[in-house]
Amino acid sequence: MTPSDNVTARLSRLVERGDIDELLGEVDRLCTDGSWGALFQLREGCRSAVQRGKQLWPVASHAEYRLALEAPGRWAARMLEPGTGRFALGPLSEVAASTHPWVELSGHVPSGPVASIAAHERVARGEDLTDAAGVDPDVLELPLRLQAWEPDYPVADYRPHDADFPSPSVPRMKRLSLPERTALVFEQADTGRALRELVTAWTSESNGRAETIGVPGGVPDALAALGLETARVAEVPVADALAHMAWAGASGGAHGRRRGMAAGRFAAWWALAALAGLLDAWPVPPDELGHAAEGLHYFLWDAGEPSTGWSLRLAVDDPAQGVAWAINASDSA
Repeated sequence: MTPSDNVTARLSRLVERGDIDELLGEVDRLCTDGSWGALFQLREGCRSAVQRGKQLWPVASHAEYRLALEAPGRWAARMLEPGTGRFALGPLSEVAASTHPWVELSGHVPSGPVASIAAHERVARGEDLTDAAGVDPDVLELPLRLQAWEPDYPVADYRPHDADFPSPSVPRMKRLSLPERTALVFEQADTGRALRELVTAWTSESNGRAETIGVPGGVPDALAALGLETARVAEVPVADALAHMAWAGASGGAHGRRRGMAAGRFAAWWALAALAGLLDAWPVPPDELGHAAEGLHYFLWDAGEPSTGWSLRLAVDDPAQGVAWAINASDSA
């Protein structure tokens, strides 16, 4: 519904006064009333005011977030374009997908990569979009449905003023005897890079650190090569390992910008392909990657210390090749 002239004039006066608290209160009121056309108009007014030097970007960003989260699909879909929600709690592709099935968005989305990423966010939440039209296959080279060997990904829960980003569960760990530290490491540039890319937001935008290692031998040798003198491990199936990798890939860590679960799923698939030696065959057919992944052994590990902040501690054993890899990544506020 197009706002009336009186509403348009009132919103213009609010924008010109530039009181951020007053404007954020107006956003809440418009959402409560379901006045989505007026909220869109307020967002447009605040964006225009930013170009004139008024510092109203927090209001514009929050209005975009609330439209993506709460408005009907035809309004939410209009937020799926580059540059929207820059300061929101998460990427608007993920925000909109958290509350709208693809059918509510697909008829209204603007052309471009953000809309296709939103479709992949719906896939990460379990929606099968194999036959969906309008999804660019080159944006994320992943199947548009979850595979039988994939997990239920730990997806974000967005609310009007906050959000939860649950992490995968960690099973009970057992003490593992480690050999003496070895100097026998091998060149594993592609695999190491793929593992570190899981936590790029932690290391490039926040306080995070990441170290990867590849060694001849097994997981004990890889953990010893990281410099550990003691460790605890829990072997997990490929689905659990993928959930932890995707969670890290989706996260912004303490201070980085969240990338979303679609990006996290892609980063996890890329890392898995690297671990399986299949990057040269990318995009890897899902059945082929799943079969190769089943031949690897996955272990979550720690050094027996309390876990704080954000961490990805994963080791992978390839018994057929007689090699193992490990990543030690963490971030803190």
